[in-house]
Amino acid sequence: MSNRVRVRFAPSPTGGLHLGGVRTILYNYLFAHHHGGQFVLRIEDTDQNRYVADAEQYIYDCLEWCGLLPDESPLKGGPYTPYRQSERKPLYYQYAQQLVDAGYAYYAFDTVEELEKMRHDLKNEHNPNPQYDHKTRMQMRNSLSLDPKEVVELLNKQTPHVIRIKMPHNKTVSFTDMIRGEIHFDTSLVDDKVLLKADGMPTYHLAVVVDDHLMQITHAFRGEEWLPSAPVHLLLWEYLGWKESMPQWAHLPLILKPDGNGKLSKRDGDRLGFPVFAMDWKDPKTNETTTGFKEIGFLPQAFVNMLALLGWNDGSGQEIFSLDELVQRFSIDRVHKGGAKFDYEKAKWFNHQYIQHAADELLLPLVKPYFEKAGISADDAYMLQVIGLIKERCTLLPDFVQQGYFFFHTPKEIDLASIQAKWEDRKKQFFESWVEILQSLEQWTHDELEQSFNKTMEAHGLKKGDVLLPLRIMLVGGKYGPGVFVIAEMIGKAETCNRVKAALAQLGN
Repeated sequence: MSNRVRVRFAPSPTGGLHLGGVRTILYNYLFAHHHGGQFVLRIEDTDQNRYVADAEQYIYDCLEWCGLLPDESPLKGGPYTPYRQSERKPLYYQYAQQLVDAGYAYYAFDTVEELEKMRHDLKNEHNPNPQYDHKTRMQMRNSLSLDPKEVVELLNKQTPHVIRIKMPHNKTVSFTDMIRGEIHFDTSLVDDKVLLKADGMPTYHLAVVVDDHLMQITHAFRGEEWLPSAPVHLLLWEYLGWKESMPQWAHLPLILKPDGNGKLSKRDGDRLGFPVFAMDWKDPKTNETTTGFKEIGFLPQAFVNMLALLGWNDGSGQEIFSLDELVQRFSIDRVHKGGAKFDYEKAKWFNHQYIQHAADELLLPLVKPYFEKAGISADDAYMLQVIGLIKERCTLLPDFVQQGYFFFHTPKEIDLASIQAKWEDRKKQFFESWVEILQSLEQWTHDELEQSFNKTMEAHGLKKGDVLLPLRIMLVGGKYGPGVFVIAEMIGKAETCNRVKAALAQLGN
């Protein structure tokens, strides 16, 4: 095996890409790039019953949005093509047959009905979920229980069958996990998993071992939910004679619900009002769209930064990292064993930090579609000014519309109640006088506007606290926005005067 680090992400194209999946991609990417190795994308589409059209393209789109592009993939190619398991189908049979010939696996001819009958007949209080294992295999129709002649006849007749691994009884297998240390398994507790299905397609168990070997994968990172499969894979590496070249494994901690009780699911996101997929996913069966982080208004850099810290830190207390910094700092021994609670408010905090510090030119193409959807258009120079003025108040990209609407259109409604609470005749007279002065103002700059405002205010015996908030509400519609004289300068003389006059008319006497 090559000494160079080679890692892989091997998703099944069955639906949207969950946070946990993207984090696995990220840790693979960071580890590979930290060690100057290769990051491989392999599509594990052997389960044709669960295959979903468009899901593979969706995976590529998510990787591209996140900026985590693989070095080898079905799209890019590479030295170990093909990278799609369905196209590698002829490869797997020889290895399954090798296992049968060596006595490590066997043919099983059981029908669906026979399997269901076994599970029904053997079910009792001591064995609530009977499995196809060392206790039951000799009662089933397979090449271990049947007469060898009958087995040959069944094979010659092309009787539908699968190939199952023969899990040994009372054997302990173990491996050293890069995160969890030494882990041991009792093989008696594991059923005889199917390795090759009746249609000739491998199951995940056989395919992952064969492909990791043939593609010279050196390190395999996957979620801790795959730990129960480890004894099967360990034995396959041994039985196929590849034990010395087995990758080092790291089983990543789960991403937990915000309360810490169990794995975060799409249902939790729906229930609590936040995304759990990287990008929008439209289910072709139900036509239901699940919102993603991209479409809800996250920057990919913030999304990746947030994910990196869901289960890892470099010990420095630093929270904001560029992708290059993450590559430099990442080490697998700083990945936690325990699950990481997902905190949506913290996720938004990361996004807010990135928006605040992003160049206005970077934000412009991201923000523009949201303005256009709201029926707002303007030249880029004006829009860049607006972005610069409001970005520190924006957490998600759609916030730019809410925070900046008044720069483009007169507010549809203004918070009159907040003005009326302390409204008096002196204030009315002040605004009427100031509007008259504004109309003859030669230089329309925020400094000139503020000076004229202050002079008129003093002449009416008022303080800034009396009239600055009412002016903001007249121009903006509410108690938010950047400096009020900057707003007036931006929207221009006619619009400023019109908004003040309209508000005065609504306030009446």
